[in-house]
Amino acid sequence: MTSILVLNGPNLNLLGTRQPEVYGTTTLADIEKLCAGWAADTGCGVAFGQSNHEGHLIDQIHAARGVHDGIVLNAGAYTHSSIALMDAIASVDLPAIELHLSNVHAREDFRHVSYIAKVAIGIICGFGARGYIMALDAMLAHVSDQKT
Repeated sequence: MTSILVLNGPNLNLLGTRQPEVYGTTTLADIEKLCAGWAADTGCGVAFGQSNHEGHLIDQIHAARGVHDGIVLNAGAYTHSSIALMDAIASVDLPAIELHLSNVHAREDFRHVSYIAKVAIGIICGFGARGYIMALDAMLAHVSDQKT
């Protein structure tokens, strides 16, 4: 069975209350429930992780090797600053999709830079919580294509 790690970075534990005008009112628990429903419908395994600490995110990426077939990563602000996360993704030889709730390209200039994009198979941004399902669909299709 295909398995995908959905990994969330700093401040995403505050979804639902943090800047709802930007990120909406959906909580991280709501998103995990949405993804779990998708997993039940598709038969794909989905695991979840979240940390506000860069090193812990790197540890989770390393631990995904040999366990999961792909990673959906919403690295939050680390997207724009973390060479270490970029290196971790490149090191585990797993496909990764960069994900953002908001359209980062319609926001501040510093959000237009992504280190994660350099090692991701694609980017999904601006679709709110629905973006997670879009990313899971895209990763499942990618992994399935690679297996055939």
